[in-house]
Amino acid sequence: MTASPADLGSPELLRSVFRRHAAGVAVITAQGARPAGFTATSLTSVAAEPPLVSFGVGTGSSSWPVLAGAEHVGVHILGEHQQQLAATFARSGADRFAPPTRWRPGPHGVPVLEDVLAWLVCRVVARVPAGDHRVVLAEVVAGDPTGDGRPLLYHQGRFNALRD
Repeated sequence: MTASPADLGSPELLRSVFRRHAAGVAVITAQGARPAGFTATSLTSVAAEPPLVSFGVGTGSSSWPVLAGAEHVGVHILGEHQQQLAATFARSGADRFAPPTRWRPGPHGVPVLEDVLAWLVCRVVARVPAGDHRVVLAEVVAGDPTGDGRPLLYHQGRFNALRD
């Protein structure tokens, strides 16, 4: 299918192309007056020295007010067994930290989700304006890479597992 001139540079063109891009699924958390979090497919490893990650967050999201002021954030890599958790953190208006979500306060008071493949706590170093989003750059300060399982992926608008 060829893009029509009306599609060139449009938000729909971007969405259509990135539906074909398989991405790992993460949940980003932060602690404010109450815990906040959202499902992210924009997580990227930026640098090893110092260890930096980035992710995008919409400024209209319910999590943005907490993330806008948070000094530290949690980054959680989800496993294929966590499709429901990913859906909960993606759903607007959901009580994301209520049962059955299992979590605990981690380093720097950041909510750490249980049973994930891996998690990091990171210190926010920058929030870069990017359209209706902010790209958050954060330096790794703690974490645990020892969870079991295979990663959860997002592709064609659905959560998926790896196939052999």
